[in-house]
Amino acid sequence: MKHIVTGIIAHVDAGKTTLSEALLYKAGTLSHLGRVDNGDAFLDPDDLEKKRGITIFSHEASLQYDQLNLTLLDTPGHADFGAQTEQVLSVLDDAILVVSATDGVQGYTRTLWRLLSRYNIPTFIFVNKMDAPGVDREALLTQLQTELSPGCLAFDGDSIADSYEDIALQDDSVLDGYVASETLSDDVIRQLIGQRKVFPTYFGAALKLNGVDTLMAGLQHWTTERKANQVFGARIFKVSHDEKGERLTWVRVTGGELHPRDEVLPEQKINQLRQYNGTKYTVNQTITAGEVCAITGLTGTRPGQGLGDLADSQAPVLQPVLTYKVDPQGNDLHACLTALQQLEDEDPQLHVTWSNQLQEIRVQLMGAMQLEVIQQLLEQQFQLDVSFDEGSILYKETITDPIEGVGHFEPLRHYAEVHLLMAPTERGDGVSFASDCSLEVLDKNWQHQIMTSLKAKQHLGVLTGAPITDMQITLIGGRGSIVHTVGGDFRQATWRAVRQGLMMTKQQGTAQLLEPWYQFRLTVTQDQVGRAMNDIQRMAGEFETPDNTAGAVVTLTGSAPVAEMQGYAQTVNAYTHGQGELECVVDDYRPCHNAEEVIAAAAYDPVGDLENTPDSVFCAHGAGYPVKWDQLPVMAHYSYAKN
Repeated sequence: MKHIVTGIIAHVDAGKTTLSEALLYKAGTLSHLGRVDNGDAFLDPDDLEKKRGITIFSHEASLQYDQLNLTLLDTPGHADFGAQTEQVLSVLDDAILVVSATDGVQGYTRTLWRLLSRYNIPTFIFVNKMDAPGVDREALLTQLQTELSPGCLAFDGDSIADSYEDIALQDDSVLDGYVASETLSDDVIRQLIGQRKVFPTYFGAALKLNGVDTLMAGLQHWTTERKANQVFGARIFKVSHDEKGERLTWVRVTGGELHPRDEVLPEQKINQLRQYNGTKYTVNQTITAGEVCAITGLTGTRPGQGLGDLADSQAPVLQPVLTYKVDPQGNDLHACLTALQQLEDEDPQLHVTWSNQLQEIRVQLMGAMQLEVIQQLLEQQFQLDVSFDEGSILYKETITDPIEGVGHFEPLRHYAEVHLLMAPTERGDGVSFASDCSLEVLDKNWQHQIMTSLKAKQHLGVLTGAPITDMQITLIGGRGSIVHTVGGDFRQATWRAVRQGLMMTKQQGTAQLLEPWYQFRLTVTQDQVGRAMNDIQRMAGEFETPDNTAGAVVTLTGSAPVAEMQGYAQTVNAYTHGQGELECVVDDYRPCHNAEEVIAAAAYDPVGDLENTPDSVFCAHGAGYPVKWDQLPVMAHYSYAKN
C-alpha cells in the first residue's frame, strides 16, 4: 500500500477537525462521528480542547482507504498555536488545507499558505461548509485562484480530462506537450502537484459527509509516496508528555529503521516505539521509513531536530511577539519555573527565562488565547494558580546598510582578531552566516571556531538590546597566532566583532528598530465605519478603502502595529455592543512606528552590557588593556576590507 503522511491545517472554525472525523469515519476507523461542539471529537481528546471547542495540540490518527495507508496529523487552527502547526509541516508528504465556504480566504489562511510554500508541501484544498445558504462555488474558486494560486483547480468534476487545459497552463513545458498531444498523463499531473504548481480543490460539507469520499479518492490517486533513504534518518516534530508524565519524542522516519534499544543520540537509547491512533497506542518493535511514532526514553530532544543523517530543520517562521512576567500569587517561584520549563520542553517557542537579579520569570507568547491556555495547563497539570502582567512587545533590530565589524581579543598570552561583513537582507529572512575568507588568512580550524561562535548565541542589537534579524554576517578576515591563540579566543573576538559593527551602524544612523505588525480584518456596521477608520489611523495602521456599497455591514482589512492594536478587540466589542468582529494575525516585523519613544523608554546601555560588550582587548608592555569600540578602525591589526 502507498503510505502517505498528511496534515490537516486551517483557519480556526473552518471545520478542520470535523473533516478529520469524517475521513476516519468513512475509512471505518471510527464507528460513529464525533463532534467538536459535543466534546467527543476523536482528535480533540484533551480536556482543554473539549472545553474550548478548538484544537490546541497536534494529534495523530491512521486510516486505510483502498490502496492508501494514511497517517493523519491534525493541527491547531488558532493563530496563537501556529508554532505547533509549523512544527508538523516539516514531516508531511502532503497537506489538506481546509477553507470555510462562509468565510473564504482569511488572514491566517494566507499565513498558512506562505508556510506551505516555505516547506514546499504539495497541497490539496477542501472547501468546507458548502451546504451553507448563499455560498457561490465559482466565486470561491476564483478567490482561491486570485489570493492563493492560479493552480487551485477543481478536481471533483465528472472528468479530470475537462481540466487538462487549465492544468497544462500552469507549466510552459507541460503546455507544449499538451498542445501537441491534447492529453495529459496522470503521472504528469502528479508531478505538477508535487511541484506545487497545481492544487487539487474539492468542495463539500464535512459534517454531512458530502464530498469526503471524493477527497479520499483524490488523495489515493494523486498523492506520491516519498522515496525512502537506506541510511537511518528521522525528524522530530513534537515533544509531549503522556498521562503518566512520561516524555514522548514524536518523529517521522525518513530512512532506515528504528528499534527499541537503538542509540539514536549519544548515550541515549530508545525504550518504546509507540504508534498512536488518537489517545490509544500500540508498542512496535520496528518502525520503517515513512512511518510516524512516539519514542520514550529520550531527553533534551526538540522539534525540528534531525536524527541520524538528517540535519536540523530551518528556524521556524512563526515566533512569539509578546513577553509576559509571571505573578506566582504566593506559589513557590521555583515550582512555577519548573512547571513552565516542562511546558517549554513541549513548546520551545515559550522561551521561559529566569532573572536571578530581578527574581522574575518571563515567557514569550503569540497572544491572549495562548496565555489563557498556559494558565489553565499550570492549574490542571501542576496545581499552580498564577497570573501574568499585561505583557510587552518583543522588538527586534536590524541594519539598513552594510558595515564591517571588528573584534580583537589579546589579553596576555591570548590572541585573535575577527572581521565580519554585516549586510541587511530581505524582511523575514532572520540571521544567516557565511564565510568569504581565504584559508591563507585564517586556517580551516580557526574559521570553524568563528562560524561556530557566530551560531552559539543570540546576538543582541544596540538600540534596545533586542535580538537582531534580517541580516547576513560573513567572515571576511582576521588574524590568529600559532603561539598564543587558544580555545575561546576566537569566540570572544567574534562576539565583540558583531557588537562593534552594530555600534558603528548606531553611530552612522543605520541601525533600525523593528516591531511586529498585525494583519487585521475588522467587521462593523455602516454607521461605525468612521469610528473604526479613525481608530486605525490613530494606531498608526493602514487599511484598504472599504466599498461603501457593501450594505449594512462593512469589512476593513489592513495592518497595524501589535503594540497599538493589542487589546483593541475589547474596544470593538464595547462600541459595537458585541456585534463587531476583529481578527488579528501576526504578519511580520516592520520598522517601529515610534522608535525614538521605545528606545528612550528602554534606556539600554550597549557599552554597559558587559556580557555583550562591543569593546576589544589589546596587549602592550606585557598586559592587556581595553580599547573602546570606536577606536577599532585605527587599532585593528588586520586591514579593513574598505581600505
